[in-house]
Amino acid sequence: MDVKVSSIAERPDRLPALFEMADTWPEFVTNDPVGTAHYGRVPTELPKYVLFAEDERGDIVAHAFSVPFALDVDGRRTLPARGWDQILLWAFADLRRGTRPDTVSAVSVTVVPHAQGHGLSAVMLSAMRNNARTLGFREVVAPVRPSAKHREPHTPITEYAHRVRPDGLPEDPWLRVHARAGATIDSVAPASMTVGASLEEWRRWTGLPFDTPADVEVPGALVPVRCEPDRGYAVYVEPNVWMRHPL
Repeated sequence: MDVKVSSIAERPDRLPALFEMADTWPEFVTNDPVGTAHYGRVPTELPKYVLFAEDERGDIVAHAFSVPFALDVDGRRTLPARGWDQILLWAFADLRRGTRPDTVSAVSVTVVPHAQGHGLSAVMLSAMRNNARTLGFREVVAPVRPSAKHREPHTPITEYAHRVRPDGLPEDPWLRVHARAGATIDSVAPASMTVGASLEEWRRWTGLPFDTPADVEVPGALVPVRCEPDRGYAVYVEPNVWMRHPL
């Protein structure tokens, strides 16, 4: 599929269409409180770091969000165990304080449902890398959400992340796209995203009963959701895999 990639800084007029683009994220993922507070700020406050792809009709068919942050400072220097959530918190804390960033982190790569399977995720990842290089950075890091991990919710992420094919590339498709782009695994972020909510909310999001104290397998979840009916809530703690992209 032929696409044209631009940044929101170059085309601020496309911001409404960017937010209207359809996606396939499970509903519970979009209810992470850190993401709810900060994800929508990225295009408006850091527009140079948000890219989108238009097809031949001018429709937005993919977008890629990233954020700049300072890694080589006291109290950081290693990629955080709280992965995706922590990167958003660091990026906007640095922006507020005027701290000079030294690294770019991927936040998301999203492809509209009808355009999936055409290699657009790799196109957007490459564009994100090139954008960071153009902006003067020497590394992109990514808290990667392995795309096939949901099929094995009980497999430890440390085991899953390091599975490779005979050619040496990761077994997981999305990890493999990153590896082909030149990334290597740094570490696992065991608590990259945390969604705690009432049982009523989980029932609405998933259509499941959530009425038994157990680890509940939820479609699209990388690990089971812990249900605590006596306490009236359930909690999902998603692991991601940190990958480093030297530029």
